[in-house]
This record gives sequence, structure tokens and C-alpha cells, in this order.
Amino acid sequence: MTNNKSILQDTHGRDHTYLRISLIERCNLRCTYCMPEDGVKLSPKSHLMTYEEIYDIAKTFVENGVTKIRLTGGEPLIRKDIPIILEKLATLPVELSISSNAVIIDKFIDVLKANWVNKINVSLDSLDEGKFKHITRRHEFKKVYNNILLLVKEGFEVKVNAVLMKDFNDNEIIDFIHFTKDLPISVRFIEFMPFDGNKWDMGKMVSYAEVMKYVNDFFPEDRVERLQDAPNDTSKNYKIKGYKGSFAIISSVTNPFCDSCNRLRLTANGQLKNCLFSSGESDLLTTLRSGKSIEPIIQKAVKAKLKVRGGMDTLKKLQEPKLHNNNRSMITIGG
Repeated sequence: MTNNKSILQDTHGRDHTYLRISLIERCNLRCTYCMPEDGVKLSPKSHLMTYEEIYDIAKTFVENGVTKIRLTGGEPLIRKDIPIILEKLATLPVELSISSNAVIIDKFIDVLKANWVNKINVSLDSLDEGKFKHITRRHEFKKVYNNILLLVKEGFEVKVNAVLMKDFNDNEIIDFIHFTKDLPISVRFIEFMPFDGNKWDMGKMVSYAEVMKYVNDFFPEDRVERLQDAPNDTSKNYKIKGYKGSFAIISSVTNPFCDSCNRLRLTANGQLKNCLFSSGESDLLTTLRSGKSIEPIIQKAVKAKLKVRGGMDTLKKLQEPKLHNNNRSMITIGG
């Protein structure tokens, strides 16, 4: 390990203390905004990180200043060695959390608790069973809904992520906020973002301003409370006075949070992405397997990070397919 603790600081002065690790490219749902209709080409198993390699890479990041790790996928819980991965990562001095579609999370309550994983992000894009089936191409709504209730009952800190799409689920914004009335959860509305194969266009996106118009048209102004955002938070947080939970908007498209970004992403096949929107990747796994230090590659990747959205610093650039079609689909990046 190098004594240089600045390898995770980029040229814009941003320190990267948060690593998102994708454990698997496969998923038990088929969400349209995440997985292309014709599927994705999966990496051969030999190209994926083993649990030992996940631990070794994570350890290097923690030694250089990472304090938070989130496990993603695909669906991380369908990876057969997930209990071992959690057990290994739980030995590091880091906050460990997980993102899941919650279809099978009820089978992992004890494992999560045993390894101090208390924060769970659950993807749920509709409270309507028919719409849920349409967007996920699977009939698992009741399982997901009931497992959210189970997670709350078991004492987990739950955030529900909903990707908003115009004329599909934007009429559920108020229903989602009502979901927080009796549950201490945070519902986070996410602007629809462009990735390979998800047929993105600006017309499908529901912006931060549009979400707040729905909110302000329905609730009296004195009932909508603006909350203090946490440092490096990606969301703008609110609550309805008297409700147990809260809601937030993640406005990566119309109001990006790049100035305070502290995130790096590691794909399931060991590629480091310095930005969600960037098509560039740095191969850590090959270097690790050759027995060499991965720190110089990490440092080079972090220093190469652009100031805003992988160089797409205007909405006009974001709407140019050639600038984001070379990026991965969301399922192979890690949600």
C-alpha cells in the first residue's frame, strides 16, 4: 500500500470515499430502463471477480480512504456466494449497504443482520401490480411490496428508488409519497437517464421541477418540508409534515450533483468506472491477477474523471446518442 492518501482525489478536488461494487451482471427481473430488450452479452464466469478478488480490491480502496461500500448488480442476492462476500467485506472498517429488487431478500434477513448491513435500497417503479409487471417483465410485485414491509419491520433503513417515466408512472408520484405516511422509509424519485439499449429520450424524463409541481399542486405549501441534505448526497430531500417517512428527487439529468460527487464504480468483471455516465473503464482485475499493484491504475482513473457527467456537461450533449451509446447498459454497470 502506498502512503499517498490522495490517490482517490481527482483534479477537481473531489475526494472519493464511496465505492459501489457490482457483484453480478444477471438479474431475476428485466426492467426496461436497465436491461435492453434483446438482453445483454454476459461476461464469461472466468472474467468475473471471485469473492477473494472482490475483497482484495475493496481492501485497497478502504486503505486509501473509502468509508462506504454499496453492493449492487444485476441483483446481488442471486450470487451464490453472497453470504461469504458479505462476511469478508464486513471485516473492513467501512459502512456496508446493498441495493436489491427485494424479490428474494426475505431469505437473507439473518445474513444481512449478521454482517451489519442495515441500509437497503429497493427498486420499485410502480405501486400498481400491472405496471410493475410491464416494466419488470416479471410477476413479482406482491413479493417486493411485502418484503419492503418486512425490512421495515425487521429494523432496516429502507430507501425505495423509483425511476420516473412520463405517461407511465408519473401519475403515481403522490401515491408514492403517501407510501411514506405510515412507514419510516425514503422514496426517491430518479430522473430517467440514458444508457445503452434503454431507448432514452428527453421526452420520457420527468424532471425535478415537474415532480415538485405535482407535490405543490397536491399538498399545501406549509405541509411540504425541505430537509437538510447529507454531505455528498445525490438527492434533494423533503417530507410531508406528519408523515413518518420522506421523499427525495435524484436529478442527475436536469440538476446534476457532480460538484460534490464522491463515488466510484467497480463492475462485476473488475472494471473501474470513474463516472456513471462515462464510457471509459480501467481494468483492475487483470492487473490484480498478474500480482501487480492496482493503486496506480486507480489513481490514473480518478485523475481522469471529468467535472460533469463524463463530459456531457449540457443537456444538448446528453441528447447525442453517440456520447452515451458506447456506455454499458445499467445492468452491467451496477445500479
